[in-house]
Amino acid sequence: MQTHLADFIRDTPEGREAEAILRKCVHCGFCTATCPTYQLLGDELDGPRGRIYLVKQVLEGQPVTAKTQLHLDRCLSCRSCETTCPSGVEYGRLADIGRHVVEQRVSRSPWDAVQRAALRKVIPSRTLFPFLLGVARAVRPLLPGALRHQVPERRPATPWPAARHGRKMLVLESCGQPEASPNTNAAVARVLDRLGVSLVAAPRAGCCGAVAYHLNAQDEGLDAMRANIDAWWPHIEAGAEAIVVSASGCGALVKEYGHLLARDAAYATKAARVSELARDVAEIIAAETPALRKLLASCPATGPVAFHPPCTLQHGMKLKGQVEALLADLGFTLTPVADSHMCCGSAGTYSILQSGLSRQLLERKIAALEARSPREIVTANIGCQLHLQAATGLTVRHWIEALDERLAG
Repeated sequence: MQTHLADFIRDTPEGREAEAILRKCVHCGFCTATCPTYQLLGDELDGPRGRIYLVKQVLEGQPVTAKTQLHLDRCLSCRSCETTCPSGVEYGRLADIGRHVVEQRVSRSPWDAVQRAALRKVIPSRTLFPFLLGVARAVRPLLPGALRHQVPERRPATPWPAARHGRKMLVLESCGQPEASPNTNAAVARVLDRLGVSLVAAPRAGCCGAVAYHLNAQDEGLDAMRANIDAWWPHIEAGAEAIVVSASGCGALVKEYGHLLARDAAYATKAARVSELARDVAEIIAAETPALRKLLASCPATGPVAFHPPCTLQHGMKLKGQVEALLADLGFTLTPVADSHMCCGSAGTYSILQSGLSRQLLERKIAALEARSPREIVTANIGCQLHLQAATGLTVRHWIEALDERLAG
């Protein structure tokens, strides 16, 4: 694709990156076949190829309108198009660059601006989010059915084993996960403990930065990344083997810290090291499968489960099919799920800001997951877990919890 970027961005780092991405695109349109919003709306501008043209126009200095913003807002950032693209177009980065420019040039309605600011402040907060979720749970029985299902029921916290092994790994606790699904990281800790690894948390670490960054408050997101690096660095210097992330939405971003902070002289080297150490929990467990097989030899198998692979796992971190293969190797029976590459509609804050489209995707996904009558649904991201749970009577949890349960007998 030929480009003629405008003066305001041509010689900037973002402009050079965007131009390199744009020039990879050959207009083939393969990406539209796997784009969830294109499948729902059938509009070229609601598919990757159309959005690439919109971003190109923005960066070439053409007028930016609310319509441009709407089509970019409708994008889930699922990055399914990246998996499909034969030319390796890094659509996710291009969308981030384009959205940031559009955000500066198109005013949002007061309600939209308030919503986005509230999401950036509440979700990452260790005090506001638990408090507001507690209030919602207290009034949950009084809420209308559709709204009641949006409030996750309280799940009991379970104990972490004491740090007692020479091998140690850090964990990213994530924003809402400790309150909404406290058993997830506890299950990671127990499974790793059985494998001779102690999982430790850095108390000063917080949100990975994804909420703010993907809502176009990119400086705010970068500050969250720097805060995590500062919190983790003493542990890394002390020999932590990895940074384990059980929420794939967070993991996909942590693996990009090195790229996103590459031009920050004070943090570039540390950020690159953090990205090298970041691992989805599946990557850690896969390396320990021989030991796990022995531990599971006397553990009874359970009924069939349906696995939902989050977009951030399969398209963001490029771990497509790895959890499914791991679970099958460890003796789980997985039910076939049609169109498993498709997004469930959660997509971070998308389910709130684009609720209509999100709901359509959710209904399709639940139908596919329930089609073969699984005993439960397992996934690998807290956002997907809560989104799916709101629309099904089956239990939805992280797959590591199912593995921990089997190991416990």
